[in-house]
Amino acid sequence: MAVSGAPASGEDALIARYFKPLATDPGAFGLSDDAAVLKALGEDIVVTTDALVEGVHFFADDPAYTIAQKALRVNLSDLAAKGADPAGFVLSVALRKVDEAWLSDFARGLGADAIAFNCPLLGGDTVSTPGPLMVSITAFGRVGPGQMVHRSGAKPGDHVVVTGTIGDAALGLDILKRGRVADALAGDAASRDALVGRYRVPQPRNALAPLIRAHAHAAMDVSDGLAGDLAKLCAVSGVSAVIDLKSIPLSNAAGKALSAGAAGMREIVSGGDDYEVLCTVDPGALDEFIQAARLAAVVVSPIGTVIAGQSAPKWLDVEGKELPLTRTSYSHF
Repeated sequence: MAVSGAPASGEDALIARYFKPLATDPGAFGLSDDAAVLKALGEDIVVTTDALVEGVHFFADDPAYTIAQKALRVNLSDLAAKGADPAGFVLSVALRKVDEAWLSDFARGLGADAIAFNCPLLGGDTVSTPGPLMVSITAFGRVGPGQMVHRSGAKPGDHVVVTGTIGDAALGLDILKRGRVADALAGDAASRDALVGRYRVPQPRNALAPLIRAHAHAAMDVSDGLAGDLAKLCAVSGVSAVIDLKSIPLSNAAGKALSAGAAGMREIVSGGDDYEVLCTVDPGALDEFIQAARLAAVVVSPIGTVIAGQSAPKWLDVEGKELPLTRTSYSHF
């Protein structure tokens, strides 16, 4: 993604019009070069990348503004779970055609979040494609040397903790697909909008990055489903866990869908796109973590305990019976 002083090609003009205004970091050189400089400032640089594909991660008629927000925020969510502070991102977009109205809306959404999360555009690429629209972002974050929080590190006795609420995005997707949740909430526009909003626009928990660095033994973001992502964290840490299903935080809208029988806890814990933080915290640090998170305006909820062993995590209902899960998360393949 480079804009030079030479006569502008169609691609150069597109970049200059929509993306150069977002490249506010001095290391981006106004998108005039083939690369950018990200100053490390004596810290470790954390790198993460995610691609969104039309028909897989968003619908063709989703607003361009929210597609841009989701593309950046799923990467910001990864940085938050690693305890990293956002430093910048590079963007690649594959377009079927140049749609000025769509690009303007996309750039507005991207620019608003770049400012809100202090994560400026550094560069990237724009290409044409005969296939579906694709947006790929690689984001960079900073942590002190050796301070990135890994998936490994969970210890027996740790509390398993999640931020926010779980399952909303999966229920929002069901609404967009006109499934059972859409029928159950047909007369409740506010609940429908809330769930669809969580699917389209994740809420990355970057305000908690310093607390995760300070208190979490292990952490990752919940992107493919709480059950599957917890299993991944436990496997890398060489431990297992016992989860109390009634402790899993649900939004009012999700509670209504469950009460109506339109979804069950299996769907809640295995649905993707939550983009909340899953972490394990020492019992002695839990109260401090909860209080500090509250001051950062983020609700965190203990949902279970890490235990020794190599078995899959157990999910226990109100009667202490294990909920069998045949599907634990979303998988592309």
